[in-house]
Amino acid sequence: MDNLIVCNHCGGDACYVDEVNSEIKTYFCYGCGFQTNSLMKEDEKFYEEQVQVLPELYKDLMMRDDEGKIWIPSAINVPEKGMIFANGNNTDNWMWSAVKAIPVTEEEKSKYPIPGQPGKYYEWRMDMTTMKQFPERGFMDALSYIELLPE
Repeated sequence: MDNLIVCNHCGGDACYVDEVNSEIKTYFCYGCGFQTNSLMKEDEKFYEEQVQVLPELYKDLMMRDDEGKIWIPSAINVPEKGMIFANGNNTDNWMWSAVKAIPVTEEEKSKYPIPGQPGKYYEWRMDMTTMKQFPERGFMDALSYIELLPE
């Protein structure tokens, strides 16, 4: 089952549901940029493991829906395109940050080794000089900025 539903986080109609198997569904809202899955509930081991590695801002922005699923901001990293992440000091002062990827030049290659793969190097890097901020409801604009969605 793949379909769009109304988002339990923002109420928008751009939430994509993917049925991984009969027990697990993932939810990704293109409208608000938040995501969850069937295992993101307070009594699940998966949730507890995620909370241990999340940045504090992501923990502060978590929201439980009426079904008990915990929604968190997405972090997008597409090596050839760029990345998008929630960025800010607190829940009252945050935005989406988007950064474009650029090719690693031959001269830079030695700075970007792939861990555990001797002699292999990343072909793309994130160019932090291209960072652009988008408001809380500007997630789709951030996706367009790094060219994951058409403008």
